[in-house]
Amino acid sequence: MRSLKSAILSAAFALGLAGAAQASEAVHIPKQEWSHSGVFGTIDKASAQRGFQIFKEVCATCHSAKLVPIRTLAGIGFNEDELKAIASGYEVQAGPNDAGEMFMRPGIPADRFPSPFPNDNAARAANNGALPPDLSLMAKARVGGEDYLYAFLTGFEENPPEGVTLMPGMNYNKYFPGHQVGMPNILMPDGVTYADGTPSTVQQQAHDISTFLTFIAEPHMDARKQMGVKVILFLIVLAGLMYATKRKLWSTLH
Repeated sequence: MRSLKSAILSAAFALGLAGAAQASEAVHIPKQEWSHSGVFGTIDKASAQRGFQIFKEVCATCHSAKLVPIRTLAGIGFNEDELKAIASGYEVQAGPNDAGEMFMRPGIPADRFPSPFPNDNAARAANNGALPPDLSLMAKARVGGEDYLYAFLTGFEENPPEGVTLMPGMNYNKYFPGHQVGMPNILMPDGVTYADGTPSTVQQQAHDISTFLTFIAEPHMDARKQMGVKVILFLIVLAGLMYATKRKLWSTLH
């Protein structure tokens, strides 16, 4: 029994070392420039709107954003009429009605983005057994945030490096851990036509959808930063007033 326990512990230790070694082989993610970086940075609303177009036309065929209300898009410049028009383009399950049955209705801005599949099993069946992750918090769920998203979306290569054998149904991505991913390369040159005339290169599309995913993951980021700046300015003024008060009160004791 003792030898069996020792063997199990040794195997667990070896697996732990293997896991640590694999984790240490982290892929370097190139840094990108983002308008929202830094204390004073803000979301590029035009870029985020273009990113929403990519999400709607490309990503939403497989991925959901079920934690995000449609009215959140007001934060990147969509007005009330535009929000209603966007929401009405979705069918949302509602009910039950007087007969106790569920029914479908056009969406309203208060609804969340519906999933493209009725359930996880249907999603797996349509994607060779893989479950496409929800994108609501993807910018926060991956180390590197938007830098990783951009790298991943631009990191697909048609042919893997020499010596690398892809498993059936897998695609090579130089920035994905393990480099083999079930998701295909979905961004193509001029794959979408931007309404504002921006050239839709793969790099531009990756930048825009990464900006959009950053926004929906933290839609109040701009307001939070503005409040933080105001608080810091207030504390600086308060510190100055406290110091002046201290000097005044203690001046008669010197």
